[in-house]
Amino acid sequence: MSFKGFPPETLGFLEGIHAHNEKAWFDENRALYEAGYVAPARAFVEELGPRLKAIAPEVQYEAKVNGSMSRINRDIRFSKDKRPYKEHLGLWFWHGDRRQWDVPGFWFELTPQHLQLGVGIYMLHGEALDAYRQSVIHPRSGKALLAAIAAVGAKGKYEIGGKTRKLMPRGFEADPDRAEYLLYEGLYVSISLPAAAAGKPKLADLCLKHYAAMWPVGQWLLAEVRDG
Repeated sequence: MSFKGFPPETLGFLEGIHAHNEKAWFDENRALYEAGYVAPARAFVEELGPRLKAIAPEVQYEAKVNGSMSRINRDIRFSKDKRPYKEHLGLWFWHGDRRQWDVPGFWFELTPQHLQLGVGIYMLHGEALDAYRQSVIHPRSGKALLAAIAAVGAKGKYEIGGKTRKLMPRGFEADPDRAEYLLYEGLYVSISLPAAAAGKPKLADLCLKHYAAMWPVGQWLLAEVRDG
């Protein structure tokens, strides 16, 4: 059967875990977790994953928890926030042989309040961050970045994110038209939609429309940071 939208149980579970983020409530509502979180998320990944390849042929996905479906459990070992569970449903479609976050990809995050779709890399580290900065300052790839961002802007009101610094990184400078992007330690595009959009039968079509519009930035990252 084709995916027909996330059922009411999805927001029911997310609202419940938001109000009662504790093991006792989760254990009592495990059936709701399976019906509202695991099963529809798996079906949606199976629906969307193959279709994403029309946008990004190398994209990878796995319709399982710890694959494209994020675990509901939070890692609280080194966190002051001891809530045991995430309060959103998160999906991730990535590039590369193994699931990781520091590669270009597509994400989907559903909360009781909103549905956020995004493309890019949330946080760059080490060699990937250096490769990104080198690409920003290089005349060819720097101009390609500006063209990718302009292409996204022409498609709609998408937000460019990843700016974390107030001061330029030492040893780097670029032409004024792109110097700002040296303040970024991640680069991604996102859009926030009403949570009710997740219940629509043609949710995959909606996501593909936005992912395609945002993909120029992901494509630039794929060429210049991962493969550059």
